[in-house]
Amino acid sequence: MAFSRPTGKHRAPNRLTRRTAGVAGVATLATAGVIGTLASPAMADGPRTPSAQEARLDRTILVGDTVADRIAAQVTAQEHEAAVAKAKAKAEAKAKAVARAKAEREREAKAAKERAARAAARKRLNAFVPPVAGSYVSTGYKTGGSLWSSGSHTGIDFHAASGTPVHAVGAGTVVEAGWGGAYGNNIVIRMHDGTYTQYGHLSSIGVSVGQAVTSDQQIALSGATGNATGPHLHFEARTGPDYGSDTDPVAYLRSHGVDV
Repeated sequence: MAFSRPTGKHRAPNRLTRRTAGVAGVATLATAGVIGTLASPAMADGPRTPSAQEARLDRTILVGDTVADRIAAQVTAQEHEAAVAKAKAKAEAKAKAVARAKAEREREAKAAKERAARAAARKRLNAFVPPVAGSYVSTGYKTGGSLWSSGSHTGIDFHAASGTPVHAVGAGTVVEAGWGGAYGNNIVIRMHDGTYTQYGHLSSIGVSVGQAVTSDQQIALSGATGNATGPHLHFEARTGPDYGSDTDPVAYLRSHGVDV
């Protein structure tokens, strides 16, 4: 005959239920820090050995603390690495900015130097000088007399001993270099501004037709060739390459900054 298990409020909990509840209670007390403070009256007067359950809970708490410490240490290390990486990136960015600024200053300095060189070249190109350094005008423009076929002087004469260097008064291109009749050996240069300059009575010529010359470049040596009473340099300023297109050479040179 089979017996049925009584049910209802008088039913006793089975063994598994009682064990689970006991373990849960011990865990709760351990978490709250109560275990160890409550002892049975029989053991209140002396030390007792922790139960296996209590030992396992103690190990669990210890392991939990160790894991937490490790996590905290890892977080700290990661934060430190992040800070170091951020500082390194900031330093690299600053170094790059400094390098860029330096390169920009060097580019600006180079550009300024190139501009200055171009300006100096333009100044040299456009500058005018006297045809004979340290000399003076010995015979003026339009001076009258029988020495000149036109009845007057078509240029100015610079005092110069034979063999004195003669310079181009400005930049231009040689359009005549050779014998010029009454002018003797002569040179005619078309200047960059479209005017012409002529140099006469030369003892020797140092340039040729078609050659570009620069301001203050030596082009010849003074002399007394052609219709001349003695060594000197005959200088003319012209509107064209040929005789008869002369203008006042002193005014011409002064208009280009040459004091004669």
